[in-house]
Amino acid sequence: MRYLILSDMHANWEAFEVILRRARRKRFDSILVLGDLVGYGAAPNQVVEAVRRMAPRLIVVRGNHDKVASGLDPGTNFNQTALTAAQWTADRLTSANLRYVRELPEGPVEVAPGLAICHGSPLDEDTYVFSDIDAFEIFSSFDTPVTFFGHTHIPSLFSLEGKRLGVTALRGGSGSIQLDPKGRYLINPGSIGQPRDRDPRASYMTYDSRRRLVRWYRLPYPVLAAQKRILKAGLPHALADRLAIGA
Repeated sequence: MRYLILSDMHANWEAFEVILRRARRKRFDSILVLGDLVGYGAAPNQVVEAVRRMAPRLIVVRGNHDKVASGLDPGTNFNQTALTAAQWTADRLTSANLRYVRELPEGPVEVAPGLAICHGSPLDEDTYVFSDIDAFEIFSSFDTPVTFFGHTHIPSLFSLEGKRLGVTALRGGSGSIQLDPKGRYLINPGSIGQPRDRDPRASYMTYDSRRRLVRWYRLPYPVLAAQKRILKAGLPHALADRLAIGA
């Protein structure tokens, strides 16, 4: 099976459109979306509708911003900027899109035997997985061999091969990693709509489960257009500024 793996679009249509245009050139059996369709950016309806059109090949889980923007979570743990964007989003989603976001399933979701997706940790959808300690806790309690997750906006791979725990930052415009059939992996494709690894390019992945090959890609997109959309919407300036530096 060939999978297209997308995460953390955050209502950034300019970035998402570039990824979708590139992805149309390839054939995928299934599309995995790891949550946070909305929040921060100023094009929530465009992004949600594009995701909805991916059915029936789509398998998706919700993110924390999806929960807050759709009213499932009050957002008490959000900073004021994030909460302002979520509330703005809630007021502007169409009724159909709001219902769709509210009904997104909680992760982890099994995609196929040995393959799962979630937003944060498979142990807690809102937990950030940053370190080898975080990964070790998951490997100790969750035995699915390959799990794709989002939430941190940082392309990365955590591996447990034998007794060796590894952490790999996935940098550069593109690259690939061959997974050991006996290993276990937690893999983050990074963020399409709001990268946070000091690289402003949109990030996504593909996975060939037969070959056990993971590829990651970074694509430039019209950041200035996304910034102008955010500012025109009256959202906090910081949400526009950070796009230019990938932070």
